[in-house]
Amino acid sequence: MKIKRLQILFISILLLGYPLLVGFSSYFIYVAGLFIIYAIMAMSLNLLTGFGGQISIGHAAFLAIGAYTTAILTLKLGLPFWLNLPLSGVITAIVGFLIGLPAVRLSGHFLAIATLAFGLAIPEIMLKWEGLTGGFAGLFIEKPSLFSSDTSFYYFTTVIALIITWLILNLLKGNFGRAFVAIRESEIAAEAMGVNVSLYKTLMFSISAFFTGIAGSLYAYFVGFISPHDFNMNISLIVLAMIVLGGLASITGSILGAFILTIIPQVADRFPGFTITITGAALILTILFLPNGLISLFNYKWKRKKTENKQLSLEG
Repeated sequence: MKIKRLQILFISILLLGYPLLVGFSSYFIYVAGLFIIYAIMAMSLNLLTGFGGQISIGHAAFLAIGAYTTAILTLKLGLPFWLNLPLSGVITAIVGFLIGLPAVRLSGHFLAIATLAFGLAIPEIMLKWEGLTGGFAGLFIEKPSLFSSDTSFYYFTTVIALIITWLILNLLKGNFGRAFVAIRESEIAAEAMGVNVSLYKTLMFSISAFFTGIAGSLYAYFVGFISPHDFNMNISLIVLAMIVLGGLASITGSILGAFILTIIPQVADRFPGFTITITGAALILTILFLPNGLISLFNYKWKRKKTENKQLSLEG
């Protein structure tokens, strides 16, 4: 736990000082903002898949619901920003709860297929429902007036991400977290210990969807434009790759994976197909040599150093 706290503290300091490091460059702040939003989504998916053992390969649909909820509440109803943000999370959580109800009877590849269908259906619905979503034309959303620049909204996004990280870590330390892990290890054993498997699996989807809906709301405001194409199946697969690359059942691993797979497209965008090649190679190598993800490298080095220091103190 001490390792996790230090990692989160280091990441927090780095994110808060980042605009100073890049000279308040609009481009670099934009890329960092996207990374933070994807990190929230990756942590939410890891909560469901890594800790809960529930496979989801259509998570971009929840991001889309959060983003479009914010856009519709802003443009159609004129609701203020401070109300749109939590409402987007709540509405997405309700959808997650409804998706979780039939999903409790599924597992493994059956659940993966069900979430795949959900992930494919939502963008198509938004594409066809032109009167509400704008269809192909999409929707333009202005940043809230209380944020005078991209940098100020970046800091707000960072604070929201840190709050969500704190909430998830505390959730995992409590009864919810223990129940999630018990279900992942064995549903039969979890039931024998008195865990209501159906209820907790539904709550997993709902909680994960809530945080992803918040990320979707931030995405809509940060980017300023959304369309169904922004939430296609590629996004779901990339976020799934983030948690596999960074480390399943690891919050800091989710952040690391989100960082790497947000940066790679920015660096390799000049070479067509290069991003997919690098991402695929990184995933294969990680699965073969670091099945616990890249974060296991940092944890291993930390534990090894701690053990060596303990041995030296004993010898001294």
